[in-house]
Amino acid sequence: MKRSPFNDGWQFREKVNPFAELGGEVAPYTDIVVPHDAQIARERDPNGDGAVAYFPDGAYQYRKLFNVPAELAGSRIVLEFEGVYRDAMVYINGAFAGQRPYGYSGFTIDADQFLLPGEENLLEVEARSGKDSRWYTGAGIYRDVWLLTGSDVHIPTNGLRVSTPDIDAEGAIVEVEIVVENTRNRPVTVDLEALLANPAGAEIANGTARVTIAAHTTSVSRQRLYVADPALWSAESPALYTADVNVRFEDDPIDHSATKFGIRRLQVDPVHGLRINGETVKLRGACIHHDNGILGAATFAAAEERRVRLLKEAGFNAIRSAHNPLSASMIEACDRLGMYVMDETFDMWTSGKMPNDYSLHFAEWWERDVEAMIAKDFNHPSVIMYSIGNEIPETGSPEGGLTGRALAEKVRELDPTRFVTNAVNGMLAVMDDIKKLAAERGAGADEGAGINTLMSGPGEFMNMIGASPMVTEKTAESFGVLDIAGMNYLDARYEIDKELFPNRVIVGTETFPTHIDVNWQLVRENSHIIGDFTWTGFDYLGEVGIGRPQYLLEGEAPTHGGPFPWIAAWCGDIDLIGNRRPASYYREILFGLRTAPYIAIQRPRPDGTSFYAGPWTWSDSIGSWTWSGNEGRTLTAEVYSDADEVELSLNSTSLGVAAAGPRNRFRAEFQVPYEAGELIATAIRGGERAEVYSLRTATGVPVLKIEVDPGVPDDRLVFIDISLADSEGRVFTDRDKALTVQVSGDGELLAFGGADPAPSSNYAGAAHATFDGRALAVVRRTGSGPVDFLVSADGVAPVETTVAGLHYVEAL
Repeated sequence: MKRSPFNDGWQFREKVNPFAELGGEVAPYTDIVVPHDAQIARERDPNGDGAVAYFPDGAYQYRKLFNVPAELAGSRIVLEFEGVYRDAMVYINGAFAGQRPYGYSGFTIDADQFLLPGEENLLEVEARSGKDSRWYTGAGIYRDVWLLTGSDVHIPTNGLRVSTPDIDAEGAIVEVEIVVENTRNRPVTVDLEALLANPAGAEIANGTARVTIAAHTTSVSRQRLYVADPALWSAESPALYTADVNVRFEDDPIDHSATKFGIRRLQVDPVHGLRINGETVKLRGACIHHDNGILGAATFAAAEERRVRLLKEAGFNAIRSAHNPLSASMIEACDRLGMYVMDETFDMWTSGKMPNDYSLHFAEWWERDVEAMIAKDFNHPSVIMYSIGNEIPETGSPEGGLTGRALAEKVRELDPTRFVTNAVNGMLAVMDDIKKLAAERGAGADEGAGINTLMSGPGEFMNMIGASPMVTEKTAESFGVLDIAGMNYLDARYEIDKELFPNRVIVGTETFPTHIDVNWQLVRENSHIIGDFTWTGFDYLGEVGIGRPQYLLEGEAPTHGGPFPWIAAWCGDIDLIGNRRPASYYREILFGLRTAPYIAIQRPRPDGTSFYAGPWTWSDSIGSWTWSGNEGRTLTAEVYSDADEVELSLNSTSLGVAAAGPRNRFRAEFQVPYEAGELIATAIRGGERAEVYSLRTATGVPVLKIEVDPGVPDDRLVFIDISLADSEGRVFTDRDKALTVQVSGDGELLAFGGADPAPSSNYAGAAHATFDGRALAVVRRTGSGPVDFLVSADGVAPVETTVAGLHYVEAL
């Protein structure tokens, strides 16, 4: 079927009571373009829930008027929604056309029965969000919408599936599975022509099969095509092939479908671990939420591509979608750029975590939602495993064993080519027992304590529980239904299970960022442990302040989460606008991807306070040696290095040598009286000076600097980095300014903000302050012409740039 974007021409408003409108209280609609996050521009409630970043609950209405050409009468017309959050209700010309409770599943609406060809038609969508998740979800039509049109004999949505069941050094068998639907009142016979093209676009294989489809049914055709000397897909070499299928009736083409795919072989066992194309791979993983920072939940292909690229540049080779299926555009980016994917189904099954969450719909909808995820993922080589859940309370019970087995077998039935895991939290599986133990030990885990509160307690307590026979016993069945045992914060089990369950393969589905040195050593030294997924790769909205540094006065106790106006979790290796934080460089060194040291400086501690860091908290540090107003004050410099020792010098004066490397957790600390200039760290290997890294103080008068991100191929969005810098580009991280931006020409401002985890303004306006001297503007193109961008601030000269127009219009 012909697939066309259906994102323009929408209107939106907060849902109103129709009886109120009868009384004259008419709420106006606003023109918008989807993808659209209905919540991100709303005013936050200081008395609201920090789990959802203090955004209020809401219900929303969308509408779109459109014409259906008269010549489409009798044609097949389908609407495809990639995601509507949440409880989507769809109406066409006033008639109920369909629904989808789960906010992360793509779904289709058979629209032709409701449409009036040759006339104007009204499409309406309603959605809501509130008390249904433990993080910021956004709301509304936040992913792409498509219009599919075709003949009464056609390939339906996701009707083309490609797999590579047989691969050796000489060639590969590519199985092309084609579903053909016939909505006629009589049987029809068609020819299906399949063509394969290599990554360069040259045709390399083809085949034709004749298929008869009975009236109002579907038929499946499978063609096995041989590809000689295939280029194998991997994260290091993401080679993509193309499969094209033409449907011909009496030699006339009546439908067409195409997909990208990769040729690669997956194997997993406790001796070799995970093998991709015969080579053992360790997963350097990042958990990510679905929001895109200052864009909120709106899912733009360019933003997803940028996120994958930044994660890969930071050293990751795998992502886990936490805790819901990834967008199609992000998986496509993982295919192109080379990133392994663990796609996850649900955060809950039948046991709810929030009053209005998906557990209310699980029993009725889970099979259809699993089907939707796998239909989306099947052709994508980046997806190597499915997770059937995250921290599911039932995993410690026989009922959970039954549900887990049903989910795992459903996944295998739909896609036997990939592995099944489940992100099991052993502490949650024995929660009732933990509360009793915690109370006995005075840990304060009363009956209202949540899992995150318990996990922020002492690490030795967590390890004791995770390694206990109680967890072994209660998780036995839930782990037993899996191909790979996913473990959240259960690193204490890694080596124990090698003896208890010699056939068990383990992946750290979620781990503390502060434990990466210990965890990665376990991954490297044990073949049955295939990787580690840190919480988190990118900072995200909601679960506010779980990674925040806390400065406590005497007698104060640390708290879980951050008060208003906190908006972000503040635990990502990369911040909300895409800048790497110190933990990211530390991780890169541990992964063996960086030999140069890295210097991070702890922010000056307020007088009379002590510093508290929870398990998701990195030190409160940034990579800067610009600290005006602190001259003579002693600052703590952290130096990360895999070398045995490092030397730190300031303005050519040595401050001494300290141990680093594995024996010192890859980290040395120095106390440095602040003085402007250059701070240099030198790695010392075997007594010899080796790699160096330096920080220099920003000097002179700050100027505004703007830089257009060149790495995003989808030109609908333009990402513009803004900083306060000196003449050599060094950022003034010690001062921030309120900025104002203006966009003219063929563009409009979509989002503007900084990485501040507790901002005073939202991201929808044209004014926002920098954070640590940086900000980001995201501009949406409204045409194919150039876009003019201007940024200004008090006390500095404004600066502007023009982003060239497009050479094509299709992306709009």
